[in-house]
Amino acid sequence: MTRRYTRRQFLGATTVAGITGLGGCAAPTGQRRRDAGTAESNGTGGSLADGAAGTTPDEMAQSNADPVDVRGALYVPARAWNTFQMWHGYDERIIERDLGYAERININAVRTWVSFEQWLENPEQLERSIDHFLSAADDRGIEVLFGLFESVGKEPSEENLHDTDPLTAPPVQSPSSKVIVNEDKWDEPREFVRWFMDRWKDDDRLLAVEAMNEPGWLPNMKRFAGGMFETMAENRGSVPLTVGSTSLANNADYVDWGADILQFHYNFPSEADVYHDLLPNANQLSEDLDMPVYLTEWQRIANYGWGSNETVDQWQPDYASIAPVIHQHGVGNFFWSLMVKPAYVRYMRKRGIINGLFHEDGAVWHKDDAKAIKAMSGEADVSDLEQRQQWPQWARKVKRYAHGG
Repeated sequence: MTRRYTRRQFLGATTVAGITGLGGCAAPTGQRRRDAGTAESNGTGGSLADGAAGTTPDEMAQSNADPVDVRGALYVPARAWNTFQMWHGYDERIIERDLGYAERININAVRTWVSFEQWLENPEQLERSIDHFLSAADDRGIEVLFGLFESVGKEPSEENLHDTDPLTAPPVQSPSSKVIVNEDKWDEPREFVRWFMDRWKDDDRLLAVEAMNEPGWLPNMKRFAGGMFETMAENRGSVPLTVGSTSLANNADYVDWGADILQFHYNFPSEADVYHDLLPNANQLSEDLDMPVYLTEWQRIANYGWGSNETVDQWQPDYASIAPVIHQHGVGNFFWSLMVKPAYVRYMRKRGIINGLFHEDGAVWHKDDAKAIKAMSGEADVSDLEQRQQWPQWARKVKRYAHGG
């Protein structure tokens, strides 16, 4: 029997920072509270403190006898700007290729979303594609965390769903705001949830099913997500249920709903010490509640100067700035993102930020990042990988807009 935290206990356990990660690209809403006399970080690179200072991925791989149990990545194909596009233009060869890249660095889980809008358009095609995705992942020793709905992005209009311009294509909220705010319009989303659960609720290729990504503190989003979670729970099988949580504190609600796995997001800590404070809290929650607690979105140490529209200096991937800290604390995790592509959220994209590890041809943006992520498995050899720190040709419109050249 799991013990339930009260809302006060959750909030008390998460006073370290305001934790957010809007679509993998939002700014932290708060900074770490410091004790008097603690040295300030310059915020540009971050030192790995508390026993991890200066530790290389090779040393981390050798020092931990047990690998991190969930070593995951966020996945949307490189040229899909929203998850509708991923499923609408589903290409089995691309999926198999990209999951093969994940296997090369010992990734054992991916997190992505199915598409309610694609289900409305062609449920039979979506069913075939989901089955193929699950089989391709399973063949490579990878479990899948599928989300059903998405709170982040623009309205799912035909124009937004199909926009492929690198500068204007938005992430797409699912379903529309008109549906979310009007419970009388929830019949189709509930039918979609039942359709999914009827087919895959007992599928051992799934790590979990997520009701919605980041409903957060927004009353309408949270009410809709709660309604969809209720439908999931009514059709529950053996696959665990979860919610894409912006913070540890949000999980006070999700535990009450009946979540089996807790998530939290923190994409851009200002320094490594933030994670040294935060991750033990996550481990303590996991122990107290006797359930997994996963960091399901993380990227790099960054000090972006939020609120400015100017191009930022810290625009490229740097997973090696955080991965050893996550490894040290043994927290199951998913980095954003497997594939090199301009930022998911347009605001970040237009500031010239690019994310990801693998190019479409299998080269990595930086071998240090690949090594640091692979080290979580207890192995850190990436000598077979090529490094190329260049924008993909198809994304250079973003580079020219933000960086020139």
